[in-house]
Amino acid sequence: NTRLAPAEYKAVSPLGTAPCISDGDVTLAETNAIVDYIMDKHDDGRLRPAPGTDNRADYLFWFHASQGSFQPLLTNKFVMMAMTSRAPFFLKPAAKMLVGGLDKAFFGPRLSAFMAEAEKALGKHKWFAGEELTAADIVMGYSMELAAHRAGMDAGNYPNAHRFLQQMRAYPSYQRALEKDGKGTILL
Repeated sequence: NTRLAPAEYKAVSPLGTAPCISDGDVTLAETNAIVDYIMDKHDDGRLRPAPGTDNRADYLFWFHASQGSFQPLLTNKFVMMAMTSRAPFFLKPAAKMLVGGLDKAFFGPRLSAFMAEAEKALGKHKWFAGEELTAADIVMGYSMELAAHRAGMDAGNYPNAHRFLQQMRAYPSYQRALEKDGKGTILL
């Protein structure tokens, strides 16, 4: 299992990446590009604070930090962990030492700093960009689920982040997405 998107994605997306949508003549990959496209067509302004409003800067930061900072850190950490677990037995000690060093020097501190900022933001507001759900929360939701399942983010360490996940999981649309995807396959 390569954990790459299925080969049939190449018929839709030249990079063969997921997620990818097709809407008439438009085919679009990349999470935030897709979310922006859908909001441009269907949002009534509830999911994206307008320019000049109080929550706009927070919205922009968290909307882009999810895919630009948080998700790459999580993905790279998981790839390194998988590399260690899949290494031949005679290379495992060296792989564990290398990955442990990278985690201690790079991934761990950066993930901790990111989570500290997320915890602080969620301590000020119900959601990342204020008191109402926005697209920033939607894109952060997936990364926060990954962090909860694979990076040790729990209620004891991050109570505000845990509350955020509970709020997300309570949304009927979130539950429908899990049903469509197949419970448990949402995570890497």
